[in-house]
Amino acid sequence: MGFCMCMYFLFTLLLLLGNATADLSARQPNIIYILSDDLGHADVGFTNGNIETPNLNRLASEGVQLDQHYVQQVCTPTRGALMSGRYPIHTGLQHDVIYPGEPWGLPTDETIIPQILRQYNYTNHAVGKWHLGMHKWSFTPLHRGFDDFFGYYLGAQNYLTHINSKGFDLRSNYFDKTGKLVDELRHDLDGRYSTELYSEYLRNLFQRLKTQENPFFVYMAFQNVHAPHMVPQHYIDRYANYISDPNQQIFAAMVSAMDEAIGNITKSLRENKLDDNTIIVFSSDNGGNVNCVRHVTSSNYPYRGGKRALYEGGIKSPSFIWAKNRLSPGRSSALIHVTDWLPTFWSLASLQGTLQPNQPIQTKPLDGVDQWRAIAENQPSNRTEFLINIDTKSIYCGHQVPHSGIRWKQWKLILGAGGPPNGWYPAPNLSWSKESQTCDEYAHTGIELYNVLEDPSETRNVSHHHPHIVKLLTKKLAHYKATAVPMGNKRRDPASNPKNFNNTWMPWMGEDEEVTDTQEYSLETDLWLSGNELNFEDLEGESCFQDDNWTIDF
Repeated sequence: MGFCMCMYFLFTLLLLLGNATADLSARQPNIIYILSDDLGHADVGFTNGNIETPNLNRLASEGVQLDQHYVQQVCTPTRGALMSGRYPIHTGLQHDVIYPGEPWGLPTDETIIPQILRQYNYTNHAVGKWHLGMHKWSFTPLHRGFDDFFGYYLGAQNYLTHINSKGFDLRSNYFDKTGKLVDELRHDLDGRYSTELYSEYLRNLFQRLKTQENPFFVYMAFQNVHAPHMVPQHYIDRYANYISDPNQQIFAAMVSAMDEAIGNITKSLRENKLDDNTIIVFSSDNGGNVNCVRHVTSSNYPYRGGKRALYEGGIKSPSFIWAKNRLSPGRSSALIHVTDWLPTFWSLASLQGTLQPNQPIQTKPLDGVDQWRAIAENQPSNRTEFLINIDTKSIYCGHQVPHSGIRWKQWKLILGAGGPPNGWYPAPNLSWSKESQTCDEYAHTGIELYNVLEDPSETRNVSHHHPHIVKLLTKKLAHYKATAVPMGNKRRDPASNPKNFNNTWMPWMGEDEEVTDTQEYSLETDLWLSGNELNFEDLEGESCFQDDNWTIDF
């Protein structure tokens, strides 16, 4: 009798679990995308890094770790590719990033994730860093499909004062009861650490969302661990006993601060009973910033290079997807590109196409593909290749010749220059050499071919051994180049000066106003520094730049 009773309860439990899973598959999931800034592959525990990230480790172990998840080599292109599902060469974001006062961004005729999800009755919420344009209101989050926004429009800022280039940039955006956009500048939060503000905001948001029937999409774009390197002392104290270098302590503490914030966010999901039907994706926007900037202790090891490079260390992101009761824990070797999340989220929101949108959705041709089945059922990826990038103009602390790259099956071709950074940068507390910490020379070999499945650290250029592969991939790159649009970069507009807006960054152009500056795009050194919240003293050496203008003023 005891055996029969146990079998009865076991059968009942399995039936209930099966029904729960079936019920979830018939429900639109809540979706949260967490994007870290400048996080290296070896900067988190779940990739065997030596920085304490217990919350990320738990989510990764309970979810599916994405072993071949790729992003762009710098942040604006990645954010645009994520939101649009299209390669940067197709949106004009292929060159560098948007610097303060530059009048350009992700074109407004691109249909992005929240605009699609809204047609399936999602509410959409953006938190943290935007960095996709702010010279006109139409480029800001609430005009791109989000219902509210708490964060900053630019690409970097002081974590406590929330100032960049002498302009304040922390705001709450929402629509009032009449449908008017409210831009509330949050001077009341001066002195509070941004990472803690973001997790607090989301905890309050989840309190509100738990009572709504509609599903939600949250885009949480953390500031950590982008320069300037700042963190409250109590996070630094955690590392005082086993990291001796003060700069390494600060960097590790910044990662831990973000990890703690993510723990608070997921705790709030559980407390508000939202976790059962929520999917979380985590990634970085590019590799760790290991080149040129002094005292940066990020690491992409064992991968080569870092931020701004086409090598694996610049584009291979520490990533996972977590979905309670929807995904079995494990790893996926499916080839996934950041453009894939738009069609994947679209598929999830429409219940694999069984739900029709409220209004027809039109997008430009997508470069991304739906990867849900590849992840959930451990199937092969729906792609065999992706374009890394094509950029014909040099950038500071990066490539000094036109370069391009493509991944096809196990092969990766780079034409021009893969970096800098060109080297391998071990994690803190491991062996460091002076050479690995300084700026790489502007070296390029012209043609680099790697089998990244056999040689993931890109130590063996095999282009001479496989000329037929080089020829094939060169033709593919030529095909992509023929589809590219001109880069959208525009020079800094003096009218954007925060002094014109009470020392605040504000959209400064009218919707019908056109950019009249027709000079070829160039980036001043001082704008590179101030846009990244850096000073000359933060740099490893002057070889990163081509002029001697180090003035940091607007």
